[in-house]
Amino acid sequence: MVIRTALPTEAQALALLGERLWRETYTGLIPQANLELHLAETFGLVQQTGELVDPANWTLVVDVDGAPLGYALLRAHGPKVATAAVPFERPLEVARFYVDRTLHGRGAAQALMAEVLARAGAAGHDGVWLQVWEQNPRAIRFYAKVGFIDAGDATYRIGEQVDRDRLLVQALTA
Repeated sequence: MVIRTALPTEAQALALLGERLWRETYTGLIPQANLELHLAETFGLVQQTGELVDPANWTLVVDVDGAPLGYALLRAHGPKVATAAVPFERPLEVARFYVDRTLHGRGAAQALMAEVLARAGAAGHDGVWLQVWEQNPRAIRFYAKVGFIDAGDATYRIGEQVDRDRLLVQALTA
């Protein structure tokens, strides 16, 4: 397993991976029409290419035997939510964090998050934040295990529905 920076030429592979993992996680939990609308708005060659070439973003890939099986999209901007819960001067958003089920329990998610936090600190960020669906207890437990604390409510639009998320933060030390 190697964790590396994604290349713009990998946009299609990341779009397919992200869509597949999202579909595997949320099919049956979200109305199909909202799921399809969200996937169309979020994943695709145009969206992924734009994210990969945006200088405010970077993407880390979990590569196993030459195949991408996980990734994290990081955005260097303030939170979209208006809240004092993200008290950092130079926050980094963990906008996407996906690991294939075949890697669950094998340390891949912990290794990817450790790399995210190390690179965030090295780039001068003083904290990271993310949103996680309040009905995803596995993810909430994982984020708590790697040092995130709950800072309050947030909302997230999936198609035509708006769900309640947990806003999680982690301060980085210099």
